[in-house]
Amino acid sequence: MASKREREINNGSKEEEELNSLSESKRQRLAEESSPSPPPVSIANPLSGLANNYADVDEEEDYERRELSTTVGEKGNGGSQRNGNGYDEEDEDEDDEEQLSVGRYNRQIEVRRDCPYLDTVNRQVLDFDFEKFCSVSLSNLNVYACLVCGKYYQGRGKKSHAYTHSLEAGHHVYINLRTEKVYCLPDGYEINDPSLDDIRHVLNPRFTREQVEQLDKNKQWSRALDGSDYLPGMVGLNNIKETDFVNVTIQSLMRVTPLRNFFLIPENYQHCKSQLVQRFGELTRKIWHARNFKGQVSPHEFLQAVMKASKKRFRIGAQSDPVEFMSWLLNTLHADLRTSKKNSSIIYKCFQGELEVVKEIPNKLISEKRENNEEQNSMDKLSDGGTERHGFVTETSRMPFLMLGLDLPPPPLFKDVMEKNIIPQVPLFNILKKFDGETVTEVVRPHIARMRYRVTRLPQYMILHMRRFTKNNFFVEKNPTLVNFPVKNLELKDYIPLPTPKENEKLRSKYDLIANVVHDGKPGEGFYRVFVQRKSEELWYEMQDLHVSETLPQMVALSEAYMQIYEQQQ
Repeated sequence: MASKREREINNGSKEEEELNSLSESKRQRLAEESSPSPPPVSIANPLSGLANNYADVDEEEDYERRELSTTVGEKGNGGSQRNGNGYDEEDEDEDDEEQLSVGRYNRQIEVRRDCPYLDTVNRQVLDFDFEKFCSVSLSNLNVYACLVCGKYYQGRGKKSHAYTHSLEAGHHVYINLRTEKVYCLPDGYEINDPSLDDIRHVLNPRFTREQVEQLDKNKQWSRALDGSDYLPGMVGLNNIKETDFVNVTIQSLMRVTPLRNFFLIPENYQHCKSQLVQRFGELTRKIWHARNFKGQVSPHEFLQAVMKASKKRFRIGAQSDPVEFMSWLLNTLHADLRTSKKNSSIIYKCFQGELEVVKEIPNKLISEKRENNEEQNSMDKLSDGGTERHGFVTETSRMPFLMLGLDLPPPPLFKDVMEKNIIPQVPLFNILKKFDGETVTEVVRPHIARMRYRVTRLPQYMILHMRRFTKNNFFVEKNPTLVNFPVKNLELKDYIPLPTPKENEKLRSKYDLIANVVHDGKPGEGFYRVFVQRKSEELWYEMQDLHVSETLPQMVALSEAYMQIYEQQQ
């Protein structure tokens, strides 16, 4: 009897299976009829492991994508696309990225205001002046700063360094250094609390156009976290290692109002991709920021950009000449900032003047060169354009300048009766005679010639450089001659012939000193310091790396000036 029942049950189950299989085949057939294309095969995403590791759900990429979409048009499908790090990613990877980002947009992050760990934030240890690299992996992607210990870690996912640090050290509050969003780890929610705004301002200082206009009227001191007072714009710069030549150049340029105002507002140069320009803008904003946590700034990121852009011509740990650095910096910033249509930039608007150069070349030299067939074409052109007189061929040309070099008279060779070398003094007007259009300057390189210079257009800001150092085959010598110069009202028209102004224009030939770079010590060694003027109170400050102290205007004129910036009186 039991076996009969079992047989019936088995028969029933077989019938059910057949019915199920029939319905499944019907379902498949219907699906095939409705959709002609085969169902997509799910391929394991090669980036999914990475995404889980540093699953930053991180709006950083979304944030970049949004920024890029506003500036960059769509690229063609052909070929590979270059990402922010300079790697080429093939189309497949891009598709994977798109799939990932879709997933990221769908994933919601909880935003909370009541984080219990906000009291652990330690503002004393926060320092955003250094490069934004993870302290473990040394990667600059998705870097977060721990707001408890100040260290930088990568990622926010479960296998990331920031997540591990939050579990190991019990530090729970992190800020994304790119998007400025604050998160609590390991919980993973975003913290939206206005008490953290001061940290965001220190990470990325911001200025409105109204604030920028009021900067030179501000007489208010700011207070750092350690209780020390500092003046915005008059903060010390850290000497990382023999980088005082960079510090004095930056402090001098910070007194040039149009240049400073241009770099305080990032929208002015957002089209520029140059790291040097971006880092210089960041440094300018940090120096003039009134809500810093400390009264000094480290130009670390700027120096890294300088080393890269100058191919290590200027680097940390090697003393260089501030005049060479100033010349290189201004020319590089101009080249990076200029627009393709016209060759102008904020650098040229501030510092560019024009010289008329009259060059006299001995006729004998030209005939020799022609015989030797050296520079045949250029010489033909020159002799055609020039006039021949007393065995000399004269050519006249106009050339722009950013800086004027002044020659100092040689110091006395012998000691006086008191067995001391008298330090000679020379008025600035005597050495400015080089540019009166009559004084002849003998030059040896590239070939012997006599030069006469005349200023045909005055710049708004004039940079003068006293040639103190002379190099011979054996060593570098320093000329100790003191230059007597006025701190205010340097009237040029009394000493050098100036161009006649156009109609309805006033000749502006009066200049005021705003920065004076000084070299102390032996040539090749020693150190640089700078005297700068604070516009709001017309006080003078002496700055040497981190040391900033008020000084008298009379002390400025007693120093061995090496480079000066003068501002045209309006």
